[in-house]
Amino acid sequence: MRFKPLMQILVSIGLVALPSLALANQNAVSDRPLAVVGFGDSLMSGFELPVQDSFTAQLEKALKDKGVDVTIANAGVAGETTTDGLSRLNWSVPDGTDMVILEFGANDALRGISPEISEKNLSEIIERLKQRNVKVIIAGMLAPPNMGRDYEDKFNSIFPRLAAKYDVPLYPFFMDGVATEKSLQLEDGMHPNAKGVARMVEGFMPVMEKTIAASSEAAGGTQ
Repeated sequence: MRFKPLMQILVSIGLVALPSLALANQNAVSDRPLAVVGFGDSLMSGFELPVQDSFTAQLEKALKDKGVDVTIANAGVAGETTTDGLSRLNWSVPDGTDMVILEFGANDALRGISPEISEKNLSEIIERLKQRNVKVIIAGMLAPPNMGRDYEDKFNSIFPRLAAKYDVPLYPFFMDGVATEKSLQLEDGMHPNAKGVARMVEGFMPVMEKTIAASSEAAGGTQ
């Protein structure tokens, strides 16, 4: 498997350094909690896990433990593709949402869906969210190596290309540190267990912190 080398390449071009930043006044324009939606498939929904062990729940707790006033809604649905996500975008991301963690693609790759279709769907989701002034973080995915090098290269390039095109933060591989560790997976060998989700949250936190801090600074500059 080539997950680790490819991950190193993506990090070198997309996430050179993501220092942990202070998160005070993260929602400077309002006294309400920062409203975040985790929008994705089973990796977001917490497949076969208690609600409190899902990615959104663990991420919310980790942020609150750092003093961030935030709510993270779980809009993950198992088995969905990028096409499914696009079709339910409007009702899954309600008005008043400040930020979306966009996590789709695993099922597209498993089903061999054309990378061009996946990219088109994700592009439209991002454009529609930006039109609503909703911040987006892309949680990227890598194609299984058994799909072949050509498919793998085309699919894996989707996420850094979209991040660059729309100038949005990218976490290159949502399952980083978990995809090749059986002790962090359910028996199906595809989904994270509670400890695996904790590892994912740990890896994702610097991107989340940096994005919140940047949003706070931008909001403060408009007052």
